[in-house]
Amino acid sequence: MTDEQQIDNDEISLKELIQKLQEWIAYLKTQWKLIIGIAALGGIIGFAYASFQKLTYLATTTFVLEEDKGSGGGALGLASSFGFDLGGGGGGLFTSSNIIELMKSRLVVEKTLLNPVQIAGKEISLANYYIQINELKEGWAKKPALANINFPINADRTKFSLVQDSILQVISAGLTKTNLVIAQKDKKVSIISLTVKTESELFSKLFCEQLLKETSDFYIETKSKKSRLNVDILQHQADSIRGELNSAITGVATASDNVYNLNPALNVKRTPSTRRQVDVQANTAILTQLVAQLEMSKVSLRKETPLVQLIDRPILPLEKDKIGRLKSLVLGGFLAGFLTVLSLVFGRLYRKMVA
Repeated sequence: MTDEQQIDNDEISLKELIQKLQEWIAYLKTQWKLIIGIAALGGIIGFAYASFQKLTYLATTTFVLEEDKGSGGGALGLASSFGFDLGGGGGGLFTSSNIIELMKSRLVVEKTLLNPVQIAGKEISLANYYIQINELKEGWAKKPALANINFPINADRTKFSLVQDSILQVISAGLTKTNLVIAQKDKKVSIISLTVKTESELFSKLFCEQLLKETSDFYIETKSKKSRLNVDILQHQADSIRGELNSAITGVATASDNVYNLNPALNVKRTPSTRRQVDVQANTAILTQLVAQLEMSKVSLRKETPLVQLIDRPILPLEKDKIGRLKSLVLGGFLAGFLTVLSLVFGRLYRKMVA
C-alpha cells in the first residue's frame, strides 16, 4: 500500500508541475507584445552598436624562452619528466610569469615607444606615430605647452620635460591597460602570446614587433650581464698585456741595436736588452693565460646567453576585430527578450509572495 501511495503522490506532483508550467506559459503569452517589443529594441541597440563600433586590428606574436639549464639529475630529472616542478630548474627572475609582467612594465613600454620606425619613407618614433594617427595634436592646438611636443628617436629619457614625461606615461598606461593582451599558452610550456589591438593596422604590427624586441634585448642583456662583464674585463687585460708585449719586443730590438759590435767585455751595456727579454717572456706567459681564460669566458657567455625564439609574427593584413551586424542584432534581441522573461517571472513571484 505504501508503494502505491508513493506512486500516486509522484503522479500528483508531476501533474501539478505540468499545470504550473502551463500556467506560466499562459501568463507569458499574455505578455508577448512586451517581450517581443523589448527584444526588438535590444536587437536594434545591438545592430546600432555593431554599426558604430570602430574596427580594430589584432597583431599577434608567439615566442618561447630558451636558456641553458641543468636538468637537475636524479629524482629531480625523473620528477620533471612526469611534469612535476620541484624547484631544481633555472627559474629565477625571468620565469614566464615575470616576462609577462616585464612586457607590461612602464620601463619597457616607454622604451618601445621611443624606438624608431619607418613611416612613409621617414624615420620617426613610435610615440610620435601614435600621436599622429590619433590626431592628438589637433586637440592640443590651444594649449601652448603641448603645441610643439615631440619625442625624438632613442632620446635620453632623463632629459625629458615634465610635460613629455606626463604624456609618455599616459600613452604607455593606456596601451598597457586597453591594447595589450599577454598570456602564457599553457602552464606546462614556456610559449607566450603577445597581442596588440589598436585601430591602426600598421601601428598594431609595429608596436607588437618593437615591444618583443625591447623585451628580448632587456632579457638577454640582464641574464648575461655578469658573463659579459667578465669577458670585457679579460679582453681589456689581454689588450693591455699585448701592448706591453709589443713594447717589450720593440725594446729588445732597440737595446740590441744599441750594443751592436759592442766590446764583449762591457756586459753592463747589455743589461737593458736582457731586462726587455725577461719582460717579453713574462708578458708572453701572462698573455697566454689571459687568452685561454678569455676564450673560456666567451664560451661561457654563449652558453649563458638565453634565446628568445620567435614562433609566429604579425603579417599584414592583420586580423580584424569587429562583431558583425547580424550577429549583434540576434544577440541583442535574444538577451533583451531573455532578461524580460526573467523580470516578468520574478516580478509575478514577488507579487504572489507579498499578497
